[in-house]
Amino acid sequence: MREEMLKSILSDLNGSSADIEASAVISTDGLTIASLLSSTMDEDRVGAMAAAMLSLGDRTAVELARGELEQVMIKGDNGYVLLIHAGPDAVLTVIARKEAKLGLVFLDAKRGAAGIAELL
Repeated sequence: MREEMLKSILSDLNGSSADIEASAVISTDGLTIASLLSSTMDEDRVGAMAAAMLSLGDRTAVELARGELEQVMIKGDNGYVLLIHAGPDAVLTVIARKEAKLGLVFLDAKRGAAGIAELL
């Protein structure tokens, strides 16, 4: 039941913007809780990488006295990966196109993360 509700939030998120290609909810341990990823993406690999990047971001923010981590953004030639805490034990991972309007993606992702945090 919970997984279906999480997938509903992810579906709404993916449908809210043509710029969002895929999304997933991942535990801070790297286990995928729910996902709507393309068939070319390995769910386990995405989960492990997202958890590692979030952990590194948390540590960097603390070590450099930047406060509590809000998000990690990765920009590549083909688009963006956005990681946002969704409660204390999960992270929302959003994969967006390179032409994405990032302000809208950030807004939609923050709303999605808040909804996920309420469920978890």
